Amino acid sequence: MAQSGTTRNRVAEKTPASDLPQPVKVQQVRNTKIFINNEWHTSISGRTFPTLNPATGDTICEVQEADKEDVDKAVAAAKVAMQLGSAWRKMEPSRRGRLLHRLADLVERDRLLIATLESLDTGKPFLQAFFVDLEGSIRTLRYYAGWADKIHGKSVPVDETFMCITKHEPIGICGAIIPWNFPLLMLMWKIAPALCCGNTVVIKPAEQTPLTALHIGSLIKEAEFPPGVVNILPGFGPTAGAAFASHCGIDKVAFTGSTEVGQLIKESAAKSNLKRVTLELGGKNPCIVFADCDLQLAVEEIQKGAFYNQGQCCTAASRVFVQEKIYEEFVRRSIESAKKIVIGDPLDPQTTHGPQIDQQHFDKIMDLIESGKKEGAKLEYGGGYLGEKSLFIQPTIFSEVKDSMRIAVEEIFGPVLCIFRFKSQQEVIERANNSRYGLVSAVFTTSMDRALSVSGAMETGTVWINCYNALHVQTPFGGYKMSGNGRELGEYALAEYSEVKTVTFKMSETM
Repeated sequence: MAQSGTTRNRVAEKTPASDLPQPVKVQQVRNTKIFINNEWHTSISGRTFPTLNPATGDTICEVQEADKEDVDKAVAAAKVAMQLGSAWRKMEPSRRGRLLHRLADLVERDRLLIATLESLDTGKPFLQAFFVDLEGSIRTLRYYAGWADKIHGKSVPVDETFMCITKHEPIGICGAIIPWNFPLLMLMWKIAPALCCGNTVVIKPAEQTPLTALHIGSLIKEAEFPPGVVNILPGFGPTAGAAFASHCGIDKVAFTGSTEVGQLIKESAAKSNLKRVTLELGGKNPCIVFADCDLQLAVEEIQKGAFYNQGQCCTAASRVFVQEKIYEEFVRRSIESAKKIVIGDPLDPQTTHGPQIDQQHFDKIMDLIESGKKEGAKLEYGGGYLGEKSLFIQPTIFSEVKDSMRIAVEEIFGPVLCIFRFKSQQEVIERANNSRYGLVSAVFTTSMDRALSVSGAMETGTVWINCYNALHVQTPFGGYKMSGNGRELGEYALAEYSEVKTVTFKMSETM
């Protein structure tokens, strides 16, 4: 489940254009209501909100807007589904695994439709959604389906008077707050381990991108999950999202998004019921390119890291440190590579670069690009946008970037590649780690000794060596410092959705 353009590009390059998957025509979106207790509901307030196509600005449909009262309703349903004696609570773990496999089967069946909805709602290229997001989602469901009947405790030796065992039990009701950049994939990263461990979930998709989550609601019902196990509430962060964080009936919140919102969620969680929180937040990710690297490989991998999903990735390759000896050649090849990027209609299979998500985010990126020019960075390529009302920003490359510039410090979350010079290994390690973030990093070198020593020095949760965006469902993902708390994916995620209970028996007789 490598989450990069690599899979999409290799498949597309080897497949005749006529044989590539094609988006389906969506005449009318069927699922636009709130999903609670396996039923569709209008919002208690009666309010709706539009979800827009970022490529055109057109309204795709109106969606019911959940608020605090709707969250209360969903939590009540999740609580009933979680109570002792319920169908879900009594369910054999292997049966939970079969339900997750069944959900994966249904996602595969609807893959073209879901990829089309994802492309329409986010602006990401259709083939990226089809090959990467859908494939990653299916693999995540199947991976955790396999774990469902393998979560077990231990017997712990103490003394001959007692016998102690541990049990891994579900936390309870888990709230999931999903971002807009990978709405389907991040949904699966959260609900698959939560359901695998026997929890119930309430989900708030991002207000910009609710459509694929709501379609998954229809598949949850079709797969025959018990009512109340999964509940989906489209709405806004300050209302529905804030209700998740402060709700005393929710036992855990998993959030992917900005560091600033993550801080608010953690504060609300502490002040309410001290609910458990996992956070996957921002990044300002360093890539270190040593003079002995495979230069063309470094250029290609870093370009994918910088511009994939229009740069709207927490893992974006936003700080690229290049050793002086190869600096000019790296910049030249990066410009040549950027010129090959195809900007256009996300539903066109030839498109590799779509629009930004909305006007507010577009304006933030353009402001940071202007700051780079004003502060003295050299604009090597791009820096503009297409059309007066368009949300399409050109892939942008800055060289001669200094560590103090805004584009070097702030998370841009857009298609902007910043290239820095460095001389020595010790110097670049110190500069790379000089950030409040610590999500991912990358090292490009042909020296295994250097790769291992530098990766050990990086203050990040993931280090890639001679690759970028190589994420797999089996390996944990999360950050150091202000990039978050906890881990998603792999066996490590199971601990984020389980409580460990110690049971001690007093022995009546001893040898």
